[in-house]
Parts: sequence; structure tokens; C-alpha cells
Amino acid sequence: MGLSPFKVVYEIDPLGPLDLTIRPLDQKTSANTQTRVEEIKKPHVQVKPRIEKSTLSYRTHRNKHKNVVFQPRDLVWIHLRKEIFLPKGRAN
Repeated sequence: MGLSPFKVVYEIDPLGPLDLTIRPLDQKTSANTQTRVEEIKKPHVQVKPRIEKSTLSYRTHRNKHKNVVFQPRDLVWIHLRKEIFLPKGRAN
């Protein structure tokens, strides 16, 4: 995707364990609300088309053989579980 999931959510790539600690309120940077909203949206806008492209590629690959139409005399593999044939209330 080009960005780590951590960076998309928290806007930083941690370099070490200390980067994951919570900073006191007096050490946090303050910014204009609108500017902050735009900063938060920016990685999301970058990542969204990549996620959609990846999802489409996965879906296409995964569904490649989903709509197979069988013809008479085609050989198929059928796997039946024994649970299907047991009377209700009886389990082995």
C-alpha cells in the first residue's frame, strides 16, 4: 500500500518502543482544527484507491472458477460429510 497501517491510523511510523508511549498533554502539538482534519484525511485518501484496487484483484482471482457451468457427463468431485446423513439429535 505504500504506507504502514500504523501510519495510516496514527500518522507516524514508530522508530522504536518509545515512539509508542503516550505523550503528556503539554508536549503534544496543537494545531488548527481544520488543518488537523486535513492531516488525518490525507493518508486515508492516499490509501483508499490502493485498497480498492487490491480488493478487486483479490476478488477477480478468488472468483475465477466460481461460475463454472457443468455439462452432462462432466466428472466432478463430491465430498459428503457423514453429519448430513445422521438423524437429528444423534452425533458420533
